[in-house]
Amino acid sequence: MPTKRSAFTLIELLVVISIIAVIIAILLPSLSGARKRSKMLLCMAHLRSLSHGWHMYADDNNDITLPGRFFKVSGGTSNPANWYEIGNGLKYRPRWVAAMGKYVGIFAYDKPRTDFDRQDYDSKVYQCPVVPDWIDERNYAYGYNHQFLGNARKTNGTFHNFPVNRSSISNFADTVLGADCMGTAAGLPTAQRRPYNNNGGDFAELGNHGWVLDPPRLTANSDRGTGDAGSPRTAVDPRHIGKANAVFCDGHAEARTPESLGYRIEPDGAFQDGGPAGPGQPYNRFFSGTGGNDDPPDLPG
Repeated sequence: MPTKRSAFTLIELLVVISIIAVIIAILLPSLSGARKRSKMLLCMAHLRSLSHGWHMYADDNNDITLPGRFFKVSGGTSNPANWYEIGNGLKYRPRWVAAMGKYVGIFAYDKPRTDFDRQDYDSKVYQCPVVPDWIDERNYAYGYNHQFLGNARKTNGTFHNFPVNRSSISNFADTVLGADCMGTAAGLPTAQRRPYNNNGGDFAELGNHGWVLDPPRLTANSDRGTGDAGSPRTAVDPRHIGKANAVFCDGHAEARTPESLGYRIEPDGAFQDGGPAGPGQPYNRFFSGTGGNDDPPDLPG
């Protein structure tokens, strides 16, 4: 006697497929969110690992904090006075992250160079996983709070704000050391910003001059951006689910919205410069080192 074979009907099959599709639709956003959070945490770990070198540098240099970039003396790349040891060789005027990396044994470059100042970082620890191509030492993913912690640019032969003593910082836990940075594109409306260019120099390009991070409130007499005439400001980049990772001078790191760090953003997306301290203005509490809404240092002269 022939056996009766059971099978799915077409309707049953379509129902099962529909249920699977619904489950996938429910899970996909969750999986996407998990990936974004994992990248945020990895980025935070990178910042925290490098930041430990900041105190070590001050310990080795009579309490003087790192400058955002070591100052330039005459002769450029040909003058050994512009070469600095970064752990695995000499580098021409390294930026802050490479100097910190020396102290924690995480070297920025496989082969540091003394004849070039647009070298890409080789170590994965120097990369933000959301923008892994932002690795040019000038157009970089992480910016330093150089205006308050050590700005070795010069005007008329005078440093903008250097040297800075670590002991002058009264509130390590509330002072940003460095953070995800958008570069000078932050000072322009969103519609005017252009894609990242590793070797570029256009103010509108994302990440342009991103190694410096301007505080939220600037004044007419303060430094900004690249330091060149007409430069827009830089600001944090909320690239991690609407937040920017920031590491503080005590070594802890947090993901914070730009507004919670004191920045204010115009309706067109441009970060405000601000002006005199007052209600509704950007504020520098988390950058000043004192816990107060201090003005950034004036340009010399």
